[in-house]
Amino acid sequence: MSRPICLFTGQWADLPFEVLAEKAKKLGYDGLELACWGDHFDVAAALEDDGYCERHWDVLSGHGLGCYAISTHLVGQAVCDPIDERHKTILPPEIWGDGNPEGVRQRATEEMRRTAKAARRFFDAAPDEVKAQLGATGRTVVNGFTGSPIWHMLYSFPPVSPQQIEDGFSSFAERWSSIMDDFADANVCFALEVHPTEIAFDIRTAQRTLDALEAVGGKGVSHFGFNFDPSHFGYQGVDYIGFVRRFGAKIFNVHIKDVWWSDRPTPIGVFGGHTDFGTDGRFWDFRSPGRGKVDFEALVRTLNHVGYGGPLTVEWEDPMMDREHGAREAAEFTRRLDFAPSGLAFDAAFSE
Repeated sequence: MSRPICLFTGQWADLPFEVLAEKAKKLGYDGLELACWGDHFDVAAALEDDGYCERHWDVLSGHGLGCYAISTHLVGQAVCDPIDERHKTILPPEIWGDGNPEGVRQRATEEMRRTAKAARRFFDAAPDEVKAQLGATGRTVVNGFTGSPIWHMLYSFPPVSPQQIEDGFSSFAERWSSIMDDFADANVCFALEVHPTEIAFDIRTAQRTLDALEAVGGKGVSHFGFNFDPSHFGYQGVDYIGFVRRFGAKIFNVHIKDVWWSDRPTPIGVFGGHTDFGTDGRFWDFRSPGRGKVDFEALVRTLNHVGYGGPLTVEWEDPMMDREHGAREAAEFTRRLDFAPSGLAFDAAFSE
């Protein structure tokens, strides 16, 4: 079975769900990864409105689309972060509340628990052909962020002690292990997008994240894994193919997004210089798939090696390209890129 080619709706939240579904099919996609913002997926409605999930599937099916994951990056970010005014811009008013940091974190935690239940209800209502694809991967997935209590300590000045970093991983694990118990109860997996500003942003921190959860324990540990997006590794100098080899069994979802980085010094370095994406002189910028430096050929071959059978989902971000042109091009690129592993040795005819 070929992998479905999907579009992540987070960068399209300005468009109504039905409008985007029609557009995505015309752009060449097989499905949508629904963001839990805009009107693309409403956690409360999925839990409280008996017809919501079925109506959502009617829209998707009516346009010949499936859905194999939902995403809750924005609320997840608030579970572990030191909360400030920036979070008010990404959180629903009922999660932000009065802005008291611990209150925000607690409300975000409860919303993550509700999201697991909403995902279970949504995917239980899926058409048979979608359930067959989900059955092939063996999991139902919610993608997202976790936030991090220690990202602001990254540069280690003023000096940061090893114990402060260890305490940060422990704090993450304590908050998320209880959330993951609810995911386990719903038989839903959570896939952390390994990404700067998260508790895991490279290979070493991804391993420490898993180790921290294992140390706390709980029934939800096995339901925690990763959403792999190579674009967040390349400009850091992290071996993104090595990540797939190391964590293949824990990769629950894959985003197809490209990034370009310079081979020579630039006026604006790897930290971004407080500039907007697309500013001339940056050391790196996101690109439409196939137009950056990610080796997608090696990536797909390695995904085949580790047995990944889930969707390939375009997260389209290119600050210098029209998004509809880019999304159409990205769908075509990803479809050409994907192939199933061989079930027969090419030289089998010479074997006795």
